[in-house]
Amino acid sequence: MDGGRQLIEELRRICGDEHVVTEHHALRTYESDGLLQYAAVPRAAVLPGTGEEVAAVVRACHAAGVPWVARGSGSGLSGGALPLEDGVLVVLSRLRRILEVDLENQRVVCEPGVTNVAITAAVAPSHFYPPDPSSQIVCSIGGNVAENSGGAHCFKYGFTTNYVCGLEVVLPDGTVEELGGKELDLPGYDLCGVFVGSEGTLGVATKITVRVVPTPESVRTLVSFFESPGHAGHAVSNIVSAGVVPGAIEMMDNLTIGASEAMAHAGWPLDAGAALLVELDGPQAELEATFDQVGELCEKAGCSEVRVARDEAERQVFWKMRKAAFPAMGRVSSHYYV
Repeated sequence: MDGGRQLIEELRRICGDEHVVTEHHALRTYESDGLLQYAAVPRAAVLPGTGEEVAAVVRACHAAGVPWVARGSGSGLSGGALPLEDGVLVVLSRLRRILEVDLENQRVVCEPGVTNVAITAAVAPSHFYPPDPSSQIVCSIGGNVAENSGGAHCFKYGFTTNYVCGLEVVLPDGTVEELGGKELDLPGYDLCGVFVGSEGTLGVATKITVRVVPTPESVRTLVSFFESPGHAGHAVSNIVSAGVVPGAIEMMDNLTIGASEAMAHAGWPLDAGAALLVELDGPQAELEATFDQVGELCEKAGCSEVRVARDEAERQVFWKMRKAAFPAMGRVSSHYYV
């Protein structure tokens, strides 16, 4: 039996036959992430069900001298989950348990396969998890850690690295280490900060402790339409220069508006050169004055119209327009590069 076959047998012993994929047609499922320009079919894909199984898989690959790549949901656009043709792909989608919710200390402990939006769902309505990539309904928190993902709310709230308190990680040789903890001010080097955003080059996280924050008292959302992205950009400069810190701010150009409108049906003008989506959150008393100020600053930059979300349902439609943008571009062209 050659070394490659021995490794496959060992992986099956660790995870079970049904969780080791070697058939070429089935492996095509894992040949790329969301960046379809690059693809490779791995030697095998293995789907461990526990952190212990992940460590055993990595040790087996290390002993056999076979490279491995970790994969979360495969929604990334950086090629971070691109497999190696002679390697093993470690797919973490089965590790999707939320292990602990501690609202008193604003902490959630989960496995890497948990989706981003599931963390907010677990702590709602009193709390939420701010980093919110457009793919949050499908992307995994493990992938967010590897890529240091942000999202629409990163302008005010920061990125994944600002919310990861502790990690259980498997290093490239299969060693398991604990980094950080539930506190943000632990003594010593910030090894969590080193690991977050390392794109799998330092190992793979098998348990993640994140910080959640209280839900704002009030949220107001508006969208303003402009002749061009340049005019919308001036509005952003005006808002920031005025000292306003939006909870979220996003811009869409004409092509994106048209593609998203065909999916979300928000009734946005198809002739607009750009749309600027602005969301403010905080105490109700402060919010009203600031919200009016943002509208005035958009008008100063030359917007043709300002629409305010009248209720939560309309707010969700506004955000659906933005979050649907990437898949909606498939209506414009079957091939596109981001």
